[in-house]
Amino acid sequence: MNLDLARWQFAITTVYHFLFVPLTIGLSLLVAGIQTAWVRTGQERYLRATKFWGKLLLINFALGVVTGIVQEFQFGMNWSDYSRFVGDIFGAPLAVEGLLAFFLESTFLGLWIFGWGRLPQRVHLACIWLAAIGTMLSAYFILAANSWMQHPVGFVINDARGRAELVDFGAVLTNNTAVAAFAHTMTAAFVTGGMFLVAISAWHLARGNDTDVFRPSMRLGLLTVLIASIGVVVSGDIQARIMTEQQPMKMAAAEALYTTSAPASFSLFTIGSLDGSEELFSVRIPGLLSFMATGSFDGEVEGINDVQAASEARFGPGDYTPNIPVTYWTFRLMIGFGVLAGLVSVLGLWYTRRRSRGVPRWFYAAALFALVTPFAANSFGWIFTEMGRQPWVVFGTLRTADGVSPSVGSGYVLTSLIVLTLLYGALAVVEAVLMVRYAKAGPPEIAPPDEDTDEPAPLAVAY
Repeated sequence: MNLDLARWQFAITTVYHFLFVPLTIGLSLLVAGIQTAWVRTGQERYLRATKFWGKLLLINFALGVVTGIVQEFQFGMNWSDYSRFVGDIFGAPLAVEGLLAFFLESTFLGLWIFGWGRLPQRVHLACIWLAAIGTMLSAYFILAANSWMQHPVGFVINDARGRAELVDFGAVLTNNTAVAAFAHTMTAAFVTGGMFLVAISAWHLARGNDTDVFRPSMRLGLLTVLIASIGVVVSGDIQARIMTEQQPMKMAAAEALYTTSAPASFSLFTIGSLDGSEELFSVRIPGLLSFMATGSFDGEVEGINDVQAASEARFGPGDYTPNIPVTYWTFRLMIGFGVLAGLVSVLGLWYTRRRSRGVPRWFYAAALFALVTPFAANSFGWIFTEMGRQPWVVFGTLRTADGVSPSVGSGYVLTSLIVLTLLYGALAVVEAVLMVRYAKAGPPEIAPPDEDTDEPAPLAVAY
């Protein structure tokens, strides 16, 4: 009971927090690019676009920080045995993230917010670029910590103290799992940020609002989504092969593949028993799972039964199979929503091309609803990554059941779960109200330039 409640709480808070992370990463870099266009060209439309998208960035950044703080408390409250066992290793990249990356992004974001009209243009521009770089560095250190849980390296077990100890911090930071995860996460962040531009621009363009601002914003968003979607596919392909090598059970569970196969097909859709052990009907692509796992359409993919047997021989008796329905469907939903985002970008670029006769109104509606696609893909991908590792919290080293706090009763965990869920529900309402309010308001009008500096008046562009 206590373990299940602790897992549910961490899952809810993590998925909610991860809604903001890729958006702020992708959007910060896009805002930096738009402001660069303003500094280089001096065109007012780029300044207005910077102000508009920058305000939406700040709202999401603030909520991302608030929801991220909760994660830190949970390690000590619900997962004290985990923290005691891996704190020497897991805490190192998180400490660097807080002292270096988060300090960098928060400091220069603050300078960017309050530096309008006070800092020289190029210094002010450098602030948003440094803040954007800080978000990427922050993501890398956090992914390095998480990737260590997927593929632990650079450590030894101190049997006398009963804990893992760090011996090679460089190995943790250069873990190939972390490098692959970073590439996949960054490209997904650009898809999220780009689709954010597309959806909100579509809403305004459908109403004829500020077309000089939202036409280039939509084109930028569409192009970003298309290029980043290709990057997601390439990085995901690399990540799948690394995952197959390091966690063969996760790949087998992603297909509900019980018997080792060569070649192994990929099912787009399956009807059968809940755990996938019996199949009544499926739509399959021959050899695709083999290609995803090995790089060859004829490659061998280990089945759940064989991996389970190997795990029992290595780690002792136990069930080493994750929740098959969850891993199977989250893997497909991740891919499916990602593909939809890419298709929307292709259609949008076709309809908004220079010689196009116009954009059909149905596309604006579709683009608005497509805002859901990257967030859904990110969430399902995160759930698949974490659920597919079970029953391990640190793969092959520490079981999830052994990481939970032994002295925290179920009543305490249930109470905090309810309180945090209600709090996050309230934050969702606040987020929705703020986003709708400022997104509908559109870009601000810019006051005439100051006669002495020939730059926009500070009060006209200040937040």
